[in-house]
Amino acid sequence: MAAASDGWAGMGWDWTDADDIRRRVDQGADPESWNRRMRPLHRAAVFGSPEAVTELARRVADVDALENGVTALWEAVLSRKPANARALAAAGADPWRPSLGGWSPGRLSLAGPTPELFPVPEGVSLSDTERAAAQEAHRLTTALGEFYYDGTGLACVAGIDAAAAVRRLQATPVVDGELLGELLEAPYAYDMDESLHIVGVTSVPGGCVVTQPWGYAPQMPGVLAQLSAGTLCYGLYANPKSGNQGSIARHGTIEGWDLHPGGGPGENDTSEQVLASYLYHLNAVAYACAFAGLRLTDRRAVTGPPDVWVELPRRDYWSL
Repeated sequence: MAAASDGWAGMGWDWTDADDIRRRVDQGADPESWNRRMRPLHRAAVFGSPEAVTELARRVADVDALENGVTALWEAVLSRKPANARALAAAGADPWRPSLGGWSPGRLSLAGPTPELFPVPEGVSLSDTERAAAQEAHRLTTALGEFYYDGTGLACVAGIDAAAAVRRLQATPVVDGELLGELLEAPYAYDMDESLHIVGVTSVPGGCVVTQPWGYAPQMPGVLAQLSAGTLCYGLYANPKSGNQGSIARHGTIEGWDLHPGGGPGENDTSEQVLASYLYHLNAVAYACAFAGLRLTDRRAVTGPPDVWVELPRRDYWSL
């Protein structure tokens, strides 16, 4: 919650009430500062209404002022809020101002669901590679659909099928059908030390997916190192307590840890990374699959039933 001294006390996620915002500013709320470090216009761009955006936009000194290196218009485009983006553009925000990774909000919107959002200047377009990435993102996210995946662990492995993954892990098929059925019915009723060693493995176009709908085992460093020998692997654990945690393994080496798949792009991201973060914003599973070049046609490899349930050998998977 914001401090009372800046006039925004009690404001949280809802910035849709333009009348309330007008009243607050008229009574002294600072249109340039929320909670001493963030900009109200950026909040409204993501969590507000077009009317609230318009009200704040006319109160600020610079509608293109930056927060964390981006404008409010960038935030509206990234968050798929086209009405708010149009309100900002009408208030004078520049859709073609370069931002993260060299992308402008306007050119980024060409890769999303509303490519007609702004009039496009002559010579501005997506490259063939960028257009293909946007098309695949639309196909993949549509194929996966929306589903609850908190608590799920994944390893998305490029270039090998389920059988090869099982061999690399030295895993054995689960033969106790009754035990497996009980585990699938109530996974959290079992001791984690027991259930953590059971994972599903499924072949998909482009590679395979190792999944555990109730735990983080597929993303343990030792598992990723074994799976990524000679190839690339993206690990994901949708931690219910702290959010999505990603990792990258290549040729048996962990290259990235504690990443944030599905989150917004960062100030130091490359052009390709910014585009991927936009295309898979708030969709960590699709991001993980796309990073490894997997072309899933449905969500079965993630949610089950997999091609095979296997048991991992009992060993230390945290020390490489």
